[in-house]
Amino acid sequence: MEITPGNVMLVVAVLLFLSVIIGKAGSRYGMPALLLFLGVGMLAGVDGFGLQFDSAAVAEFIGMISLSIILFSGGLDTDFKQIRPVLGPGLVLATAGVLITTVLTGGFIHEMMRIMAPEHAFGWPESLLLAAIMSSTDSASVFSILNSSGIGLKQKLKPTLELESGSNDPMAYLLVVLLISVIESGTAIDGPLVLSSALTLVLQLAVGTLGGVAVGYATVWVVNRINASNEFLYPVMVIACCFFAFTLTNLAGGNSYLAVYIAGLVVGNKRIVLKRTITTFFGGFTWLVQIIMFLTLGLLVNPHELVHIIWPGLLLGVFMILIARPAAVLACLAPFKRYTAKARLYVCWVGLRGAVPIIFATYALMSPAVENARFMFNLVFFITMLSLLIQGTTVNAMARWLGLTEKPEVRQFNIDLPDEVTAALKEVTVTPAHLTDGTCLRDMSLPPDTLVILVKRRDSYLVPTGDTRLFIGDTILLISREEEHLAEVARARFR
Repeated sequence: MEITPGNVMLVVAVLLFLSVIIGKAGSRYGMPALLLFLGVGMLAGVDGFGLQFDSAAVAEFIGMISLSIILFSGGLDTDFKQIRPVLGPGLVLATAGVLITTVLTGGFIHEMMRIMAPEHAFGWPESLLLAAIMSSTDSASVFSILNSSGIGLKQKLKPTLELESGSNDPMAYLLVVLLISVIESGTAIDGPLVLSSALTLVLQLAVGTLGGVAVGYATVWVVNRINASNEFLYPVMVIACCFFAFTLTNLAGGNSYLAVYIAGLVVGNKRIVLKRTITTFFGGFTWLVQIIMFLTLGLLVNPHELVHIIWPGLLLGVFMILIARPAAVLACLAPFKRYTAKARLYVCWVGLRGAVPIIFATYALMSPAVENARFMFNLVFFITMLSLLIQGTTVNAMARWLGLTEKPEVRQFNIDLPDEVTAALKEVTVTPAHLTDGTCLRDMSLPPDTLVILVKRRDSYLVPTGDTRLFIGDTILLISREEEHLAEVARARFR
């Protein structure tokens, strides 16, 4: 079936509808939704319903736009206070971890392909290129699975993994671009090339960081002063600023993916008008672009071609999951004593591959100098599916098995104050210590400038008065000018 302007909307509607329905059904059995989106794309392709799509350039463009939104949204939802303690290990994993994974995997690919598939035997540049394509963990997969898992993780593992996946694309991107240029020029990988590449990496990271910070602060300034008549124009402005972060940083020679993540981090951690509207919009929009991106990548692959790479794909996938990823993680986390052996093992396991390696593989498809580029793409696609199937479905089970789960904080009142309101909200569960002076709200000695504005009792919500009786287990919503006063109430130390 050929897509035409007359039926494109119907095709898109059917694919999105199937993605949501299948994703919902699969989540009941622990299947990652993103893996199912890939499956829907494959089902709709040439070996399924017959949709023909073979443009690597279009797939790469859709992936670039989608990743910009995904990374920006990931930064927007990240509390900098949570990632500050793990900046060191997160950034080491995002740089040295990618390099170690590339070197180890490249060596394995070089020897494996020479023995198992001599007709596709790769030289060292091609072997390292394929390894670099698969070297980074995928932000879309990690953000999606961790945020929808419904469990908490001890030892600040969640911010560590999100920081790594959100910031390791620049290293992988640089290695992919560098190795493709080496293959196209026919030059050898020597000392001067390694040195110049290292300097380029430092420059890209520095410019990307500065560009992200600059655009992030500019976004906050513009949004707080635009004074638009319609609140839904604010998310549109933020999207524009996200794309400014990507394009301007790219023009300046920095890494654009790092820039959009940092820009989102700045915006998400500053006071900005209508933040709830903006974050809610980006939450839905991020899911939309994820679905479109994975559907597109699923359409790009021809499933019958995967049959020929099952055995090398299985061997390479197992090597990356059980050897390359653990070796890189253990080496990178060795200087950081904050993580227990079980926590390190969990980080080794959550090395999810996803859309980013497939998008990087399209760079090889678009280069005429890269031989066996289609074979590389199919191998990357197979290993991505293997990673999502094996690791993605066991993220929660592995955390429970290692004893790293904790009960996440569940909000009883889905209420947030606008950033321009200089007050704080906090939910507190009533304990016997709160009722030592009586069971009525008026008997509760609250700190100055602190009020109880709502009470939740089982499934009922009450607007309290002084005569409202409180019971152990009730949840009260407090507002105060001073956040420390709310902490005192939570500790029942306000007398």
